[in-house]
Amino acid sequence: MRIVLTGASGFVGQALLQALESEHEVTACVRNLTSALRAFDKRSSMVLARMEPDQDWREILTGQQLVVHCAARVHMLNDRVTDAHADYQRINVEGTLNLARQAAQAGVKRFIFLSSIKVNGEYSEPGHPLAADDLPAPQDAYGRSKLEAEQQLLALAQQTGLEVVIIRPVLIYGAGVKANLHRLMQWVYRGIPLPFASIENQRSLLAMDNLVDLVQVCLSHPAAANQIFLASDGRDVSTPELVQYMAQALNRPARLWSMPVFVFKAMAWSLGRQALAQRLCGSLQVDISKTCSLLNWRPRPMPHHTWQCMAQTFLESSNA
Repeated sequence: MRIVLTGASGFVGQALLQALESEHEVTACVRNLTSALRAFDKRSSMVLARMEPDQDWREILTGQQLVVHCAARVHMLNDRVTDAHADYQRINVEGTLNLARQAAQAGVKRFIFLSSIKVNGEYSEPGHPLAADDLPAPQDAYGRSKLEAEQQLLALAQQTGLEVVIIRPVLIYGAGVKANLHRLMQWVYRGIPLPFASIENQRSLLAMDNLVDLVQVCLSHPAAANQIFLASDGRDVSTPELVQYMAQALNRPARLWSMPVFVFKAMAWSLGRQALAQRLCGSLQVDISKTCSLLNWRPRPMPHHTWQCMAQTFLESSNA
């Protein structure tokens, strides 16, 4: 198939590009040449494109069959941009809809949109995992922008016949991971004792291999059209377990010690790190039964290979 992949030099985009270009004709869209050189493979065509409301996609989309849209203004835990909401709106909503409208006009059959579990919310109640058809409850500007993009894409599908597939992944881990997981790996690698032993939360995670596999299924599965799917590994882990997996992959001891959770939260709040405390202590579980049943898809159980690749990439970057 002929596929346009946006965000091809990003964390998810690079993994998808590597998988898709082995079987399909991929046009890899990137926003700057420097990052593109790290992700580009000679088997793919590379083009520079901005995820902006005024971007002209006509030449890129001509003759294409599918769009896999990964590019976005991503969520950052400590965002210091003065008007992050405007950025999310311009890129994640208006930029996405501009691309989708032009895709429909160009005769593209299917548009796969990488959204976020943050559309559902920030946490789940014990025994009540979040489901794809739950009432959305985004808590920040990023989540709201992804929800608005989803809604407008589905409306566009009704108007034009463009098939829209929406995937809401949970926290993704894999080679080259950044942000909080990378920071946690640094702590584990340095042998820093972590006060997480008393935390009894449950969080759904998603291995990059499983996300790539799901996207490949959604390229052509007839039941995927105009549906919303949640994506995870199908097995939830606690924060202490997460540290143990990292330690094992890094060949380091998991130095965990107990601190009452209420004390840990109080300390985090006093330091202005409420969001980080919520992620470390809170639960966010998802129900992927719809994804599995409609698509006849199953995630690979506990993909240790992904943890090993993640650790290897981390060690290589640390020694660079």
